[in-house]
Amino acid sequence: MTMDDKLSIRVNVADRYYPLKVERDNEEKIRKAARMINEKVLQYKQRYSDKDVQDFLAMAALQYVIKLTEEEERLDKDYLPGALKELIEKIDSVLEVKE
Repeated sequence: MTMDDKLSIRVNVADRYYPLKVERDNEEKIRKAARMINEKVLQYKQRYSDKDVQDFLAMAALQYVIKLTEEEERLDKDYLPGALKELIEKIDSVLEVKE
């Protein structure tokens, strides 16, 4: 994909605008991510008026990375039993054929 195939957008994160060149398929994901960050920053602003935007961004990043890590761990745990079940089914089918 060449740079000409990319879309130029401006994304607002914590009242700062960032120009980005993104693939068209990723535009909505990027805008949604920015909205989610802004909503989290706003929640922190309303809750902690004595802090600075940098603190809110750091806390939002920490919260989202914790969620991402938990989801990755959950997926890893879910995948293993499924893979084992599939392997057991294959073994069973091979044993049935030989009987």
